[in-house]
Amino acid sequence: MSSILSGLNPEQLEAVSLPHQSALILAGAGSGKTRVLTTRIAYLIQSGQASPHGVLAVTFTNKAAKEMIARLSAMLPINTRGMWIGTFHGLCNRMLRLHHRDAGLPQLFQILDVQDQLSLVKRVMKAMGVDGEKFPPRQVQWFINGNKEAGLRASKVEAYDDFSRRMTEVYAAYDEQCSREGVVDFAELLLRCFELLQANEILRDHYRERFAHILVDEFQDTNRLQYLWLRLLAGNRCAVMAVGDDDQSIYGFRGAHSANMQSFERDFGVAKVIKLEQNYRSHGNILDAANHLIRNNRTRLGKNLWTAESHGEPLRVFQAPTDLDEAAYVVDEVKALSREGVALSEIAVLYRSNAQSRVLEHALFNAGLPYRVYGGLRFFERQEIKHALAYLRLAANPDDDNALLRVINFPARGIGARSLEQLQESAKAAGGSLWQAACERSAVGGQPVGRALPVDPRPATTGRPASSPLKGIPAFVALIESLRAATQGLPLPEIVEHMVEHSGLKQHYQSEREGADRLENLNELVNAAVGFVHEAEDDSLPAFLAHAALEAGEHQAEEGAQALQLMTVHSAKGLEFHGVFITGLEEGLFPHEQSFNQDGGLEEERRLMYVALTRSKRRLYLTFAQSRMLHGQTRYNVSSRFLEEIPERLMKWVNLTAPFAPVLVPEPKPKSKSAVSFTVPKASHGWQVGQSVTHPKFGSGVIVNCEGHGPDARVQVRFTRAGVKWLALEYARLTPA
Repeated sequence: MSSILSGLNPEQLEAVSLPHQSALILAGAGSGKTRVLTTRIAYLIQSGQASPHGVLAVTFTNKAAKEMIARLSAMLPINTRGMWIGTFHGLCNRMLRLHHRDAGLPQLFQILDVQDQLSLVKRVMKAMGVDGEKFPPRQVQWFINGNKEAGLRASKVEAYDDFSRRMTEVYAAYDEQCSREGVVDFAELLLRCFELLQANEILRDHYRERFAHILVDEFQDTNRLQYLWLRLLAGNRCAVMAVGDDDQSIYGFRGAHSANMQSFERDFGVAKVIKLEQNYRSHGNILDAANHLIRNNRTRLGKNLWTAESHGEPLRVFQAPTDLDEAAYVVDEVKALSREGVALSEIAVLYRSNAQSRVLEHALFNAGLPYRVYGGLRFFERQEIKHALAYLRLAANPDDDNALLRVINFPARGIGARSLEQLQESAKAAGGSLWQAACERSAVGGQPVGRALPVDPRPATTGRPASSPLKGIPAFVALIESLRAATQGLPLPEIVEHMVEHSGLKQHYQSEREGADRLENLNELVNAAVGFVHEAEDDSLPAFLAHAALEAGEHQAEEGAQALQLMTVHSAKGLEFHGVFITGLEEGLFPHEQSFNQDGGLEEERRLMYVALTRSKRRLYLTFAQSRMLHGQTRYNVSSRFLEEIPERLMKWVNLTAPFAPVLVPEPKPKSKSAVSFTVPKASHGWQVGQSVTHPKFGSGVIVNCEGHGPDARVQVRFTRAGVKWLALEYARLTPA
């Protein structure tokens, strides 16, 4: 047997040594799929079935492509330079560079990044006189990219009403402008390459003859156009090896189509699916938990992970009274793992939503534990939080030039670079602040707009005074004055909430395709203010801003230093750790409430949980809180259904030695789970906040509020699927869960 094949298990060996045929390799988490892909390429070259330049391999990241090339160089004495190994966009870019004339592109065409593309969209809309408020530029950008990823030019898009018709007109004008300037966006790379192969038979036949073997990694993450491009390039004679795991398809929101795996079986005449089920990462109990969980998904090809390792420890499940207690538990357990000799870099804390990191970061900061937010920014360093803090800084001190420069044109209000230069020149000449110069330049009726300007203290509804016809700098000055006036004398959390609601930030991020995370972070800033009021002696706005600056400026571990890893579950895909904490396991949070009303949404959330579970090698913690701050208010939660889908025998419920919150009293859990839960004392009618209940129509839920007595008593229940409802107890027909 060739040395490159030694050490492969039977299924891996079968995949690597397949004859010339298309194959679907269903590769479970930790099953060695990267090794199989790389060894397959090496085997084809070593056995003479293909030359280094006769293989095309597609990865989803440049990092994965570089790793594959490095492994190949170590396995075979070949020159890997020039091999066709890369991402979809990278390979299409290479093909278009080689055949730019046939593709109708200039030789040195430029690629627009996301921000450059948005700027071009704005320019096109301005030239067309399109209202940016009715047609938010970011929404237009999504529309263009979404249609390109579906393989549709503007001429092929069906317009159902005036709105979609106008969007399509902008799409067409945008394409024309890109052609004039000789630029392409990311989505255009793939679409243009697909159209090139589709239209040019000679070129298509050339590449079909050249690439006898195509290998695709992470096949479950391909979108519609990527799949069509592969079919077109492969033709009937190419052997395509698709490697992926439908149970790890978690990018539906980006257009990934896990059903491509089922389509591949049919379209490429796959005779046999090879399943890589032996896991080399995790202990048995972790894999058993993941297997039981994912079986609840109906639309899957099906596999069962196993390991030659021992069962290992049970999964530790912790039920906390509050999110603060959950964070405190995580800190204590991380310290315990560290004392056992586990490196901090081998421990990860996962969460479903970015906003959850704020409470965790605060607890780690106070405990002096170094941490790093993987694949993202720390809470107080995130763009939307910095913008919100800048507005708050202006409320506290409008002469803060840095804060003013950050938000004077964010959200956009038509203040260009020249206007800012003139403003800075005026401030310098007068020896004053930018704010003072702005007030001087914002004269209305002969009176300067500024501190002497009477304003309506009623909250604005669109981020600026509703009746104000002002534009540019005058509009900004009037907005800041209205915000300052409306928040005078308010408690800190209400100041923060008002700024978030009426600065224009919320409306701006609502128009972003992936703005939901930013909105959750802005809501979490209100929670941060609530928590600060409870903890600090000085709960003023300046004190809160100082607190935010301190937490933003310190304690993020330097690159290369030992640090705890914080990340969303999406960011954790492809990684592994000795110990993993999966936090926030509550209905509405994980699974996320948005998934309840989306086709296939709940199944994707379950796949996301499957990914989270399989990141752990040895120690796995599952945590949730009975109450959590949301929008500055306490929300009472039901534990995630995912906990119910894991067998009891695999879990160890961690008991609390003492209640964290003095207002809560312990009440034993059912015998099947040796946990301690905490609920508030019962009201006179016998029901209590935090109690799990069942309704014959609305299903299961938890009581989040009680009020009234006797026949007037009623309860507010957050139902898992029916939402929040008030029910009169006299007619409620509730039963304890």
